[in-house]
Amino acid sequence: MNEVVTSNSIQSRRILVIDDEEANLLLLRTLLEREGYANVRYLSDPTKAVEELIDFEPHLILLDLMMPQLDGYQLLEAFRRQASPDRFLPVLVLTADKTIEARRRALALGAKDFLSKPFDVIEIGLRIANLLETQILYERLEVRRSSDRE
Repeated sequence: MNEVVTSNSIQSRRILVIDDEEANLLLLRTLLEREGYANVRYLSDPTKAVEELIDFEPHLILLDLMMPQLDGYQLLEAFRRQASPDRFLPVLVLTADKTIEARRRALALGAKDFLSKPFDVIEIGLRIANLLETQILYERLEVRRSSDRE
């Protein structure tokens, strides 16, 4: 039973974008709409991110690191505390911080991918699709595992 992951199933996934800069949110909105993603929420206030995570249950999070009040590192820690152990929730970090320390720290805290701003719009589109495809395949695997246990 090898089902192909279709572009429609990828585009129907829920995406949460967290960035305090309105210009970045506008750029990501334009990119995601062009790629056919319709189920996207945009958040400029990082203090509302955990609440949005619980309410929206995204399949992917696009996260800035450098934000006031709560930075992306603190949010990665909070997301990890909220996450169900059997759920795969990829986080793609998008940041202007190009240091190896930022990259290592974000990945160590659970980010699944990392891009430095300014980013290539084609590359980010491909990375988003790849992470969502992986997330879909993980869900399918979990469904099979649970049916095998029954």
